[in-house]
Amino acid sequence: MRKARRLTRGDRIALVAPASSFEREALTRGAAELQRLGFEPVFTDAVFERALFTAGSAAIRAADLHRAWSDDSVAALMAIRGGYGCMQLLPLLGALAPDVAPKLVIGYSDVTALLTWLTCGQGVTAIHGPMIEGRLAAGPDHYDAASLLALAGGESGLEIAIDGMEAMLPGEAGGTLYGGTITQLAASLGSPFAFQPPAGCVLFLEDVNERPYRLHRLLTQLRFGGVLARAHALVFGEMKGCDEPGGITARDVIRDMTEGFSGPVIVGCPSGHTTGPCWSLPLGVEVRVTTRPRPAVVVEESPVE
Repeated sequence: MRKARRLTRGDRIALVAPASSFEREALTRGAAELQRLGFEPVFTDAVFERALFTAGSAAIRAADLHRAWSDDSVAALMAIRGGYGCMQLLPLLGALAPDVAPKLVIGYSDVTALLTWLTCGQGVTAIHGPMIEGRLAAGPDHYDAASLLALAGGESGLEIAIDGMEAMLPGEAGGTLYGGTITQLAASLGSPFAFQPPAGCVLFLEDVNERPYRLHRLLTQLRFGGVLARAHALVFGEMKGCDEPGGITARDVIRDMTEGFSGPVIVGCPSGHTTGPCWSLPLGVEVRVTTRPRPAVVVEESPVE
């Protein structure tokens, strides 16, 4: 895997809009929060473009990503929001200037399409972490600054083991971490950009507001696509809004879909769509998943250098 350089105070972070449009006030507040963390947020007028469902046409959004990636003064790219549209960019990205040093890309939700294209397709590490709208724009209570700064700053040894994480199947296993929002991973199958992580990996899977039967269908698709069988461990997110009130829950679905899985399965990892602060997870690096003495994900390798 190729790694971006670690971030230091004063680094410029390009704010990009690869998916849906956003409220300008959210961009203003989120940029101010990045400044509070010690970084210099930069963006172009391209982020204010508007199309039917997205922040401008696919060509405009892809060109803005290329500009940020090729700018030597930019150390990282952070998505302003998810929503819809990242997959449209993939045919337009080429290899994102392979002769240029890679940049750290940060986001989640629909940005999963871009993160998995980077990690699985281009061999570049990334961070599944907070975006501007709804996270940094909402203030420090809505994202975990410590995990973001630790990973972007080159630390390893970060341990995510908090209340709410539950072991569905016991054990311990390690591997390179891949994944993101289940809806986006499943939608990629059958396309030239299908999510096909290497065998022996650790999969992180999360989603929001998917009714249990839809979640079951998505996981069935990943199983039939051979994705689940590639993993030595499964780490699920909080699965916010995925329970049927008074009925079947997301945990019921996960328990059913992982029956017979040979490695550890954890539910409740707080990255992506979370009720509390969104933690950052490194994609494309080695992690260890354990259920004893309590469920935990331990980052054993830095995503930057």
